[in-house]
Amino acid sequence: MSGTSPATLLTGAGWYLERIAGVDIGWPGDSLGRLPSTLPGVAGTLTHKAVVPHRYALNDTDEGYSGAYRDFASYRHDIDLMALHGVNEVFVPTGAEYAYYRALQRFGYSAAELRDWIPAPAHQGWWLLQNMSGFAGPVSEQLIEARATLGSRIAGHLRSLGMTPVLPGFFGTVPPDFTARNPGAVTVPQGKWVGFARPDWLDPTGPVFERLAATYYREQQRRFGNSDMFKMDLLHEGGTPGTVDVAGAAGAVQRALEVAHPGAAWVMLGWQRNPSPTFLSGVDRSRVLVVDGLSDRYDGLDRDTQWGGTPYAFGSIGNFGGHTSLGANTAVWGDRFHSSLSAPGSSLRGIAYLPEGTGGNPAAFDLFTELAWQPGPVDHRTWFAEYAARRYGGADPHAAAAWEQLRRGPYSMPSGTWSEPQDGLLAARPSLTAAKAARWSPAAMRYDAATVELALAELLRVAPELRTTDAYRFDLVDVARQALTNRGRVLLPRIRSAYEAKDPARFRELVAEWNSQAELLGRLVASDRRFLLGPWLAEARAWGADRVERDRLEYDARSILTTWGDRVPSESGGLHDYANREWAGLVQDVYAPRWAAYFASLDTALTNRTDPKAIDWFARDDAWARGHKKYATTPTGDPVVLAGEVLAALWG
Repeated sequence: MSGTSPATLLTGAGWYLERIAGVDIGWPGDSLGRLPSTLPGVAGTLTHKAVVPHRYALNDTDEGYSGAYRDFASYRHDIDLMALHGVNEVFVPTGAEYAYYRALQRFGYSAAELRDWIPAPAHQGWWLLQNMSGFAGPVSEQLIEARATLGSRIAGHLRSLGMTPVLPGFFGTVPPDFTARNPGAVTVPQGKWVGFARPDWLDPTGPVFERLAATYYREQQRRFGNSDMFKMDLLHEGGTPGTVDVAGAAGAVQRALEVAHPGAAWVMLGWQRNPSPTFLSGVDRSRVLVVDGLSDRYDGLDRDTQWGGTPYAFGSIGNFGGHTSLGANTAVWGDRFHSSLSAPGSSLRGIAYLPEGTGGNPAAFDLFTELAWQPGPVDHRTWFAEYAARRYGGADPHAAAAWEQLRRGPYSMPSGTWSEPQDGLLAARPSLTAAKAARWSPAAMRYDAATVELALAELLRVAPELRTTDAYRFDLVDVARQALTNRGRVLLPRIRSAYEAKDPARFRELVAEWNSQAELLGRLVASDRRFLLGPWLAEARAWGADRVERDRLEYDARSILTTWGDRVPSESGGLHDYANREWAGLVQDVYAPRWAAYFASLDTALTNRTDPKAIDWFARDDAWARGHKKYATTPTGDPVVLAGEVLAALWG
């Protein structure tokens, strides 16, 4: 086998395992245990060539929502997995605080001041986007050093495979009082981001920016090595330019990058109205790559015209906050990517896999990354049929039927408004009119819920010899979880009707059903390690040097999943439950108790013929986020038995 880099050789190996050996290596789940003792040969010569040069992966938020406290073995596994699926450019924010920490000490700040300014790891993605600072800190010297060491190892592993580590660039984020400490500097206050005070923006056209940028890139390169791709976004989600000339600022940022890394590409996120035509008018567009976060979300997008021929990558944000919801707009991808690529004068040069949290929806990851290696449009039905034949290491009519139902349902959601599925109501703040858990999630089902229940029934009939694979057991829990979650959208309106009809007997009967399903969901997700809260928290505590730091890092890890921030960003800003997910631990100790308290208040109101008492949900959730209860790090229960129990509960 030959290829242009170790990573492309791995891509070839991945293709062989899937298409010749008939097994799957998914993110997550695999069927490698089904490999035959004698591997099948290849008839003739197979040649595959990428149709685009850029195969980019990872959102700015990935570290926060996928796990900011993972170890190198975990990152290496994910990188190798991405290489097996053809990815060649990976965003690496781990340890990015190091360059700021070192550089800004030369511009008037003490080490202690900077450690107060830098957020804890799970929230650093939004600091790098210039949205907030300082939350869950201060960070320690040992933590900064340890993360820099890890980030350097991640970048080094990518280079060893011939992949590009995409590093965070410098565009002017500075701590408070920068102008007082640096004569001649001009900063622009950036106001608020959903309740957080944003860091100031140093005017890139001013005299100090060039020196600070040079210092930043020097410190970064010394620790993380070189790269020819740097990710940064000016004026992200409501940033203000003030009196700064936007085109001039963009040009100055690019010039500073060019001085530090001649010929390097500036990677930007295509999101909301960014990058604007004015912004792009100030840069050399040939050295820009826009990774589009909206390619499969809205109809009628003309990125070639909008971005004036700037090279861009077709991207998808398949989930927000790392939701465990099953599904993606995969039917849109197969046609839209290749039609855009073949359009006259197309500036499409890549794909960009951009879920806010990775490690779920393995079929979506597999199909999306395959776009870059297919010479023409992907036939949706055929692709899913072939996927079903390899996912569990052998063809099975019931696996095929299950995946056809999933294809027709959660994997055929239309474009137009959303790029992710609806989230679950159990994770929502309790209300009889609750329609979503996260403020910016879809408020209704995006597919026919019956398809998931039918898929579950078929998965439970898959041949016994295929049920031992890791892929099967993950999928079974995931599909059963989604089927049970979807039923909440049927049950809650019935509870509301009983309450409004002032029928306490019927109300209590339905609430008992809700509570029973929540209890079953908790046992179900406890049966697979990918749905456990325990490892998430244990990993965070492992990074602390002492008890105080361990507690602080655990709060960072707990809060990102629940309150997200302090009261104002959480409540007024709407960030609470943004990263909701149906995990063992969260289900039993956060979501189910909230609903139990709420239904108890309604029951009392029915009995006493009064209005229900208001509950301070933030206070409850914040108390949990600041707690230290230990959770299981190993699964319990039999996924097959529990999935059968789910189907019986739904169809009984």
